[in-house]
Amino acid sequence: MSSHLRLGIAGLGTVGIGVVKIIQRHADLLSKRTGKPITITAISARDRMKNRDADLSAYRWEDDPMAVATANDVDVYVELVGGDNGIAKDSIEAALRAGKDVVTANKALLALHGQELATLAEELGRVIRFEAAVAGGIPVIKAMTESLAGNEVKRVMGVMNGTCNYILTRMESAGLPYDAVFEEARQLGYLEADPTLDVGGIDAGHKLAILSSIAFGTQVNFNAVEIEGIERVSIDDIRRAADMGYKIKLLGVAQMTPRGLEQRMSPCLVPADSPLGQLMGGTNMVVVEGDSVGQIVLRGAGAGEGPTASAVLSDIVEIARDVRMPVFGQPAVQLKAAQPARTAVPAAYYIRLELQDKPGALAKVATVLGDAGISIDRMRQYGHSDGSSVPVLVVTHKTTPDAIDYAIETLPGTGVLQSDPVELRIEEV
Repeated sequence: MSSHLRLGIAGLGTVGIGVVKIIQRHADLLSKRTGKPITITAISARDRMKNRDADLSAYRWEDDPMAVATANDVDVYVELVGGDNGIAKDSIEAALRAGKDVVTANKALLALHGQELATLAEELGRVIRFEAAVAGGIPVIKAMTESLAGNEVKRVMGVMNGTCNYILTRMESAGLPYDAVFEEARQLGYLEADPTLDVGGIDAGHKLAILSSIAFGTQVNFNAVEIEGIERVSIDDIRRAADMGYKIKLLGVAQMTPRGLEQRMSPCLVPADSPLGQLMGGTNMVVVEGDSVGQIVLRGAGAGEGPTASAVLSDIVEIARDVRMPVFGQPAVQLKAAQPARTAVPAAYYIRLELQDKPGALAKVATVLGDAGISIDRMRQYGHSDGSSVPVLVVTHKTTPDAIDYAIETLPGTGVLQSDPVELRIEEV
């Protein structure tokens, strides 16, 4: 490596241009903090003529990211192309084999191919850093791999998709239905090109899989994450949860149990006065529980040019300082393949029902819940919506997921429901 740290950047979208701007704006500051100048030598993107609101004339343009990844005058390959395969994966592998370290924000790639890439990097004596891949500007990767290295992590949870949090909090504050806020988010450019990545929980699931690997010393396994998006959460759910003192969040939870590794991303109710319950807009929050430190809460911007580019620069600075560590905090060869486990931890549940307005309807519901071994904590009946049905909200005492599954599958057979029931777990935070 030369006296300069020379960067090659592939991908000049929002984050890539943000990285360029920080390096241009803070060149002297970065040099003082690392002991060496950090410079950009080569760049690449799909459209050379696009106006990117930045002066790129000092950098060599390459049409092919592979040329950046393997260039002799590049020390660190910064992959901001995106995608869970194809040129992103190929160029990272080429960069590692060419003796480069890698910085990436590519959560999908790491969630699906992280073990393979980590093994390759460590065999070649290179590093891959990815602070920007999870929770934007929140330094959660560094916190877990370094600051909390002396802890056995008991649980990781959080709100990891700002778009979903924006939609849910906007529905509540404006009293708008899901479809209206979804379209608003699309118009504002908050949604991915494939919106399912956001509202379907996939983007957040990628992030949870990465955090689970670091937290529990396991091979990253996105396919084992139980995922449910926010599409079935209605404005009525949000209002009625609020009546009971809760907020609805797309919440990721990971914990190691004697049965295996639980990883789930799903809409949950959390206490309205908890840190997660008070999280508004596009902000992210990650909660880590360690045996020594207890519970810590990390909160900040989960996306955007500045916050995400800041996270990319934190990785570049660490490489410039010659801070080197295994990709997922432990050597890749030591990471174990965890047994996936569906959660069995008892919890209270919220159940929304639309019952036919006839005698005995509530009694039949209570019978099904009782047969499942579920005790009712609170029940509320709301005003008749159309004269023929009655909205009913049930909050249970703690029960098992299996018991809830049995009840939800059995309730339609009572003949008193106007529509399918909706159940949401109430998470203790």
